[in-house]
Amino acid sequence: MGNGTSIGRVRGLGAAHSGSHHWLVIRYTAIGSMLLTVWFGVSILLLPNLGHATVLEWLARPVPATAMALFILVNIWHARLGIQVVIEDYVHEHANKFAAITALNLLSFAGAAFGLFCVIRLALGGA
Repeated sequence: MGNGTSIGRVRGLGAAHSGSHHWLVIRYTAIGSMLLTVWFGVSILLLPNLGHATVLEWLARPVPATAMALFILVNIWHARLGIQVVIEDYVHEHANKFAAITALNLLSFAGAAFGLFCVIRLALGGA
């Protein structure tokens, strides 16, 4: 054998001790996404019509605008976490994994910033 002791051969190959936190965050964002999706669906169905002016008037109120911002953030965060798991599982070269996760983080940040910008602009009356 010649590889030293048993513990020496497996050292560094165990759990990174961050998997349970990642798993919990994915579950929490899934629950938040479910609740906000139900809120969004019910809110849209309760509008008198789905005309542009009606939706703009609805989104200009503080509670729907805040909930819509949370809806965007939670769903992008949840998608980012899920795609990160796929990248970590299936991209094996460290440089490619680093590049893919960096691109994922940049795209997630850009998507969240754009979504929040749109909600803020509509909430403040700038259509």
